[in-house]
Amino acid sequence: MNNNPLRLEQYETVLFNLNLNPLGIPESVTKALSENLSGIGRYPDDYHVLKDAIADYAGCLRDNVVLGTGATDLLRLFIPLIGVKKAMLLTPSCSEYDHVLQIFGCEISYYELSEADNYILDVDDFIKNLDDSMDLIIIGNPNNPTSQIVCRDDIARIADACAAHNIFLVIDEMYIEFTDEYKELTAVPLIGEHENIAVLRSISKFFAVPGLRFAYAIMNNPELMTIVNMTSTPNSISTLTTTACTCMFKDSGYISESRSQIHTERNLIYSAMSTNKQVKIYKPYANYALIQILKPGVTAKDIAEKCRLKGLIIRDCSDIHGLDERFIRICFMNPKQNDLLVNTILEQL
Repeated sequence: MNNNPLRLEQYETVLFNLNLNPLGIPESVTKALSENLSGIGRYPDDYHVLKDAIADYAGCLRDNVVLGTGATDLLRLFIPLIGVKKAMLLTPSCSEYDHVLQIFGCEISYYELSEADNYILDVDDFIKNLDDSMDLIIIGNPNNPTSQIVCRDDIARIADACAAHNIFLVIDEMYIEFTDEYKELTAVPLIGEHENIAVLRSISKFFAVPGLRFAYAIMNNPELMTIVNMTSTPNSISTLTTTACTCMFKDSGYISESRSQIHTERNLIYSAMSTNKQVKIYKPYANYALIQILKPGVTAKDIAEKCRLKGLIIRDCSDIHGLDERFIRICFMNPKQNDLLVNTILEQL
């Protein structure tokens, strides 16, 4: 029975607000889980095989890998270890950073990305705003929700500036695998020369497996690594998650197809929407795009409601620090779903 009189039954619900890979769960994951169910009857091993798979996939040393049950879990680990009293965040950016820092009573200052500059980070100006009172900076690369990127050379400049002020720099690369420039963009190669960097990765979005509850960080700080290894919870990653992720990181077919589909759909959606004078779509680099509504009298809430009636759930960004009721965020799904979404949005303008 339909309990919502406004819901149109002919449409399936499509979650354009979650930023998950439209290919869904990799076959390598479902196969690994089904073939290794007996693993729930034993404790996990020492994770060497999983760390080797990550090192291979990410291009780092096994000893530089830190495991966690999610990106938030790793932030909760780092913040007290670093002794963070004051942190600086970009705005707009992921609201989860604020939540975690507030749990530890940290003071938060914000560096506002400029709408006039299309929310692209002005690295020179950003560096001028650093000072010795700060302990931690978190930068999403690509940024969520703006889908903008910072090149590796600029990350290196920021890391050097942070080191001069004794600031620890976390680069959140949750969406980096969706970018065309993944290998050239990732900050992982920088950790060999920078002990004040941690690169944070989650499997939830690119591999579409949030239920596995797994993330990892890559860093090269012997002192912090020693403390992490001493204080982290042993056997925190389940046997099934360990097995599934080890196979998943080696699934080159899924990885290649994912990047190809997102590349195509990102370009098609950007082309379709960038010519409309009633909206502004900021050139996206991840698997989602930030869109500003320019038509007077139309708000993000209005667009989100019209989309919802067709089963299309988008992100109303009016509650994100640094944005307002003019902004929505969409992710890229399969071609048919994307066509329906673009047409539904443009029909309201």
